[in-house]
Amino acid sequence: MSQTSEGFRPPQQARSRASLQKVLTAAEHVLAEQGLESFTVAAVASQAGMSVGTIYRRFDGKEQLLHAVKDRLLTQLETNVRDALRSASPDLRSLFAAFVAALAQTFADHDRIFPELLDAQRSDARDRGLAALSAIQDALLEALSPADVSDVKMAARTIIGACVHRAATCRFWPDDRSWKTWAEEATEMALTYLTSPAAPPARM
Repeated sequence: MSQTSEGFRPPQQARSRASLQKVLTAAEHVLAEQGLESFTVAAVASQAGMSVGTIYRRFDGKEQLLHAVKDRLLTQLETNVRDALRSASPDLRSLFAAFVAALAQTFADHDRIFPELLDAQRSDARDRGLAALSAIQDALLEALSPADVSDVKMAARTIIGACVHRAATCRFWPDDRSWKTWAEEATEMALTYLTSPAAPPARM
């Protein structure tokens, strides 16, 4: 978790770090089950089985707690994408499929809280989100080492944008696909673009 967020006091000991993770897990549960309107420090404390004062010793208030939840989700996104790329075979299809699948699975795992986090987004949270999206795009480019960077960036940004939009709207505008199916179909669309006969010879 970012230790530069204003209003957040990072833990220094293992026991404190474990307590923080318990708080963040409880916060995710409250967001998923009760929504942003019912998200309070008191509700999170009750879910975590600890006192309100314990949470206030770590966070200044609700906004800082929400920022920490989003930071944890984005850190998990970055880690999942990098791990998937390291485990994939070093060819275009395998790497791009691994990238999209990891992206989709992370949002699928948090699909009940992502819309709530967007509703609560502050400017610093937006900046953290953009940094995470840039990081996963860079991880893909590093894994592929493409001759034509602009085309892979175009495909990656299109997929990332579609994934974020789907996560934010899926409760209200469902497409009748599982996240796994969505990832497979999105991968095929991107690969069709990247391997099109009209592509320059330098394209992978």
